[in-house]
Order: sequence, then structure tokens, then C-alpha cells
Amino acid sequence: MRKIQKINILHNFQKTSERVVDELREKLLAKEFDVSATYDNDADLNICVGGDGVILIGMREVGFPEIPFIGINTGHLGFFQELCPEDIDCLIDHLQNDDFQLERLYLVESAVCTEDKCIPLTGINEIVIKGIDSKVIHLNINIGDETLESYSGDGIIISTPMGSTAYNMSAGGSLVYPTLGVLQMTALAPINSRVYRSLTNSVIVPFNMTIELVPEYRDENSILIVVDGVQLAYRDITNLKFWVSEHKLTRLTTQEHHFWSNIKTKFL
Repeated sequence: MRKIQKINILHNFQKTSERVVDELREKLLAKEFDVSATYDNDADLNICVGGDGVILIGMREVGFPEIPFIGINTGHLGFFQELCPEDIDCLIDHLQNDDFQLERLYLVESAVCTEDKCIPLTGINEIVIKGIDSKVIHLNINIGDETLESYSGDGIIISTPMGSTAYNMSAGGSLVYPTLGVLQMTALAPINSRVYRSLTNSVIVPFNMTIELVPEYRDENSILIVVDGVQLAYRDITNLKFWVSEHKLTRLTTQEHHFWSNIKTKFL
């Protein structure tokens, strides 16, 4: 990677974030970094100021760029956000001295197929399949070429390793190190009966396998799709497929083993 010189700053428009952005821009310019006035696709680093939403929304809006990102947290939990506003001077020192690591983060891709088309989707944290208006949904689940189960319940979370600490964790899924090329499938309130047999544990699926969800005919118009918190609905869904994307995000970190320290400080 070339030396970091040109920097984009992405942020929400809350007063706290805007104050931090002003301070960050002033200090970067004083150290002779080039801070773009508008988003520059040729920049060397994206600094995201705010909560996790700045990364989830911002990275999507700029097309999941190859440009590395790092976050400064002015929100609540801020799991993606490695730094606090007090760390700005330390961050600039790391950038000047090329003292940082880069992590490649896996995304989840999906094809939502209806009777007449397939819609591509990409998630950073997760893609969730739920019933509209909290309806119970019924899905046949295939992994690779094998039928796994006939599921009945509130829905299914398909999460990335990075997203394992988000909705997936709240639903009882496992924590997965963010650089592993896997997806995790976690059931939401599964129902077990003589007709439907659903796993109550999450399932880890490797990068070379596809997860397929096939709704029963009565549920083809009852499905709500939630991509990183954004709700989508399509009619006449025939199947939904999920796989590890070939595209990745790159996160810049100034700490070794940042994931474990983040787990400890945010959750324990």
C-alpha cells in the first residue's frame, strides 16, 4: 500500500461529530495531509466519524470501496469504531509513521430471486430474512447441494464474521474472528414440531458453499429482507441465495488483535 496522504472524512451530521471533524481536519492539515473537500475515489484512507451507522451506510453509499477505513466513535457502542476523539493525535502519529495494520473484512452477497428476476444484495454485517408484520415464516434450507432443514420461526440471520457481534450475537449466535472467510446462519425463535425441525444452534458455513432459503408457497409474499438495518420487500420470491462475497472491505487498525480487545471493552 502506498503512503497515506490523501484522506476522506465521512461523518453524520450530529453536533458532536461535526466538532470532532473540525478538529480532525485542522490537525491533519497542520501535519500536511491532503483532506478532500468532497469524496475522492483516489484517496488513501476513509476516516469515519460517528457511530457504526456511518460505516454501514457510508461504505454502501460510496460503493464498498477498496480504500481502507478507520472509525472515530462519537456514538454509543461503536464496535466498528476503533478510536475515541481523544485519540486523534495518536492516530495522526501512526499514519505519519506508517505504523498500522490492514484487515480484510468479508461481506455477504445475496441473490433474491422472484418469478421474473433476481435482485443482488450486499451486506456488511448481515442480511436478515423475517416475516412481514412479525408473521411466522416457513423455509426449506439448503447448504451446498444438501438439504439441511425445514425451518419455521421468526426468521434467519445470515451474518458476516464482522456482523457476528451485531444482531447475530443478540440472537445467540457465535462470535467469529472478522478475517475468516465464512458466513454464519442463526435462527430467530425456531419452532420445533412434528412437521418442522429446526436447529437451535447457529451454523458456520465456509466460503465455498452457498446457503439457499426456499420459502413455502404461502410465504412467497410474506418475507421482509433487512440488509444492515435497511428494510426491503419483494413479491413472488422463489428463493434466496447467500455466499461469501469476493469483494472485501479493508479496515486500518492501529492495534494488534483489535478484535479481542474490542470484545473485552465493549461487552465485558
